[in-house]
Amino acid sequence: MKNILKDICNYKKIFVEQRKKILPLKNLEEKCKFKENTRGFHNTLIKSSEKKISLIAEVKKASPSAGLLFKDYQPVNIAKTYQKSGATCISILTDEKYFMGCNNDLIEVKENIKLPCLRKDFIVDPYQVYESKVIGADAILLIMAALEDNLAKEIEEIAIKLGLDILIEVHDEIELQRALNLKSKLIGINNRNLKTLQTNISTTKKLAPLIPKNYTIVSESGLKKNNDLIELFNFGISCFLIGESLLNSDNIAEATKKIIGS
Repeated sequence: MKNILKDICNYKKIFVEQRKKILPLKNLEEKCKFKENTRGFHNTLIKSSEKKISLIAEVKKASPSAGLLFKDYQPVNIAKTYQKSGATCISILTDEKYFMGCNNDLIEVKENIKLPCLRKDFIVDPYQVYESKVIGADAILLIMAALEDNLAKEIEEIAIKLGLDILIEVHDEIELQRALNLKSKLIGINNRNLKTLQTNISTTKKLAPLIPKNYTIVSESGLKKNNDLIELFNFGISCFLIGESLLNSDNIAEATKKIIGS
C-alpha cells in the first residue's frame, strides 16, 4: 500500500526549502521577536478537561482520507462556529498540497477567535517552528512517525524557546516510547494509521495505559459520535481532536454540541 505519510514528508521538505528562499531563516527569527505571547494551548486543555470533555475542533478544506470537504471554504466562520458551540481549542490545517490549507488560514482564524490554536501541519524542519510562531500558532504538532529522534528533540527545543506548546503524535508503542523521551507532556494518540489511513479507536485504549499520569492525552481521528467519546472518557481520556465527522455534517454547530454532549 502507498505510504501517504512518506509522500507528504518528501514533498514538505522540498516545499520548506522553497520557503527559505522567499523568507530566509534569519528574517523569520527576527519576526519572532515581535510576536505576542501565546494563549496557553496545553494549560487550556488541562483546565477544561478537569471538569468535562475537551474538544480540539479541526478546521480544514480537504484531506487525503476524505477528499474535498468544502468548495466554498470559510475557515474563520467554521472556527467561530466551533467556539460558540463549546470547543476548547482549534486545530487549523496549513498544508497546501494535501489539505488545501495555507498559513493565512491560521492567521485569520487566530485574529477572529479567542481560543488557543494548533498549527496542524507536517513539521520536518526547524524553520517551520519559527514560521509557526510568526503566523500566530499557540502550539505545533510533532508526528513521531515523520521524525528521527534527534530532529524531534531539536524542533521541540526551538518550540519551547519560542513559547509554543507541542502536541506529540504517536500511533504505536514504539513511537510512544520515543515520544516519552521528549519534554512535552502533551501526547496525541492518532487512531488513524498514517501509512494506510485506516482508523481504529482501540489504538487509544491500547496506548493510553502506557502513558504516565502526569501527561495529558488527546485521542485523535476516527471519533464519529458522542458514544465514542464517552467510551474513551470512561477509560480516562478527556481530550479529543475531531475534524471530519464535524465538517461532514449538515450543521457544524449542532454536530459539535452533540458530540461533546453539551
